[in-house]
Amino acid sequence: MAKSEEIIRERYKVMAPRIIKALNQRNFEAYFCETSEKAVECALSLIPQGASVAWGGSMTLEEIGLIQRLKEGNYQVIDRDTAKSQEERFSLMRQALLSDVYLASVNAMSEDGIMVNIDGSGNRISAIAFGPKTVILVVGMNKICRDLESARKRAHTYAAPNNALRLGLELPCTKTGCCFDCNKNNPSSICAQIVEMYSSIVPGRIKVILVGENLGL
Repeated sequence: MAKSEEIIRERYKVMAPRIIKALNQRNFEAYFCETSEKAVECALSLIPQGASVAWGGSMTLEEIGLIQRLKEGNYQVIDRDTAKSQEERFSLMRQALLSDVYLASVNAMSEDGIMVNIDGSGNRISAIAFGPKTVILVVGMNKICRDLESARKRAHTYAAPNNALRLGLELPCTKTGCCFDCNKNNPSSICAQIVEMYSSIVPGRIKVILVGENLGL
């Protein structure tokens, strides 16, 4: 591990208790794992055997190997990527809204525990907000921002353009690499819907696993 990476990880460890406290005060159930491997085990420990499980599009979940572990485990997996048609894909996305456990990440989070998510179709933010009995959010500490305004800026100007490129969307940001207000002229904008989560009405329904690594976009 490079010295710079060691320093960054040490900073994440120092930051984590304060962010955990802020999340808990907002009725989110929060954990900190120093490594991806520990984060995977933490997530699996929160999912009952035999539960129906779904997830939103997330590089973080793919990177740490959690999705593969779910597919290999004793769970009722709802995987939209297995669909053979767009109609079936949307049907699976709707089924995910009633799953026992839904997994995702966030685009950004303020140091005081407010989470920001940008979505195109809205399936991910819908499931996080309401539907599944339990939501588990796995968040690399690189997504922590100083305040809400910084989190909004990260979601719009960093996460959205990168995810648009990942998905191969025809948008202004995929042509220039920069964020534009394209909602007025492009109905397929990846920034069609934005949700800021300030608290959980149901205490502990949303569980946040902070990971002391740089993960996702």
